[in-house]
Amino acid sequence: MKAAVLREVGKPLQIEDVQISKPGPREVLIRTAAAGVCHSDLHYIEGSYPVALPTVLGHESAGVVEAVGSDVRTVKPGDHVITCLSAYCGHCEYCLTGRLSLCVSPEMQRGEEDEPRLTQGATAMPQYLNLSSFAEQMLIHEHACVSIRKDMPLDRAALIGCAVTTGVGAVIHTAGVRPGETVAVIGCGGIGLSAINGAAIAGAGRIIAIDRVRGKENFARAFGATDFVCAEDGDFGRTVLEMTKGGVHHAFEAIGLTATVEQAFRILRRGGTATILGMIPVGQKISLSGAAFLGEKKLQGSLMGSNRFPVDMPRLVDFYMAGKLKLDDMISNRIRLDQVNEAFDEMKRGELARSVIVFDS
Repeated sequence: MKAAVLREVGKPLQIEDVQISKPGPREVLIRTAAAGVCHSDLHYIEGSYPVALPTVLGHESAGVVEAVGSDVRTVKPGDHVITCLSAYCGHCEYCLTGRLSLCVSPEMQRGEEDEPRLTQGATAMPQYLNLSSFAEQMLIHEHACVSIRKDMPLDRAALIGCAVTTGVGAVIHTAGVRPGETVAVIGCGGIGLSAINGAAIAGAGRIIAIDRVRGKENFARAFGATDFVCAEDGDFGRTVLEMTKGGVHHAFEAIGLTATVEQAFRILRRGGTATILGMIPVGQKISLSGAAFLGEKKLQGSLMGSNRFPVDMPRLVDFYMAGKLKLDDMISNRIRLDQVNEAFDEMKRGELARSVIVFDS
C-alpha cells in the first residue's frame, strides 16, 4: 500500500510502499477513506515531540472495515468507522472509572515477539499513535475505532477522529461549560473552531474567538463565535478583560504556546478555568502569578477532549446530521496523499482550518 513516511525530523514526508499484516484476534483492517492533516502531526515532523523513525504519520481518520480478527466483537466487515488514537484496554483503573482517554495500557499494540503490523521489506516500522492513517489501509486494535451510521460522509467523519472530539470534548467533558457562561477560545484552527462549536452547543452566552489572522473571523462566527479579537491589534488579554468587565468563565488555548497559555489564565474572572488543548513543545515551562490562584482560578489540561469515544463519536455524527456540528466549513482543501507536504506548508501559514486527504474508494 502507499503511505506517507516520516524518515527524518524536519524533512518532508515521502510517499512509499509499505507492507501491512493481517488482522490478529482483536485487530481490524480498515480501508482508509479520509485522513485529516492535523497540527499534532506537524509537531512530530518538526521534532517538538519525540517519535520512533521511520514511521507512517496520520491519526485523524475514517474508513471502511475490510476484515476483522477472530475475537473482534465491536465492528464487522463493511462497517463505516472513525478511528481514535486514544485506544483503551477496558479494564485498567482509568477505563473502569470512565476516563478512557487516559488509558496507557500497552496491550493495544503488538508485542515485541509478534510480527509487526507495518513493515518495509524485512524492516519493522513502528505504528504512530496506534493508527498511522496517512496510508491506504490501517491495521489497528478494535478499541481504536467505532462504527458509525453509513449516511455520514467519511471525509467529514474523519474530522471527528481528532479535532472535533478534542475541541467539543474539552468544552463539554473537561471544562463542563454551562449555559450562559462566557467562553474565550485562543486559536481558530480545527481544534479551536471545534471548541467554539462545542461552546455554542453547550449554550455559552458569549463566545469570544481570538486569532492573529483577521481572515479567521468569518470562520469563527460561522462556528458560533459572538465576538472576534485579532491578536495582531495589540494586547488581546486586555481587550478581553475590558469586553467582559473582568474576565471569562472559561478560556481554551488551542495553539500550544507558553505565551498564549499564560494569557488564557490571565483573562479568567475569579473562579474561572483555563483549559489547555494545544501541545506545548517538550521542555517549555509556563509562568503564572501565584497570587491569581487566591481568586480560585484554575489551569488544567485536556487529552483528546476527555473522550469516551465509543459513545461520543456516534453522538457527534448525529449532531452533524442534525445540523448542529459545523463540519462542512472546516474542510478547507480535499487533497491526494501525495499533496500532504503542501498541506503542512499551508498549515504553517495559518490560513486554513483543515486539509483532508481523500483516498480513492
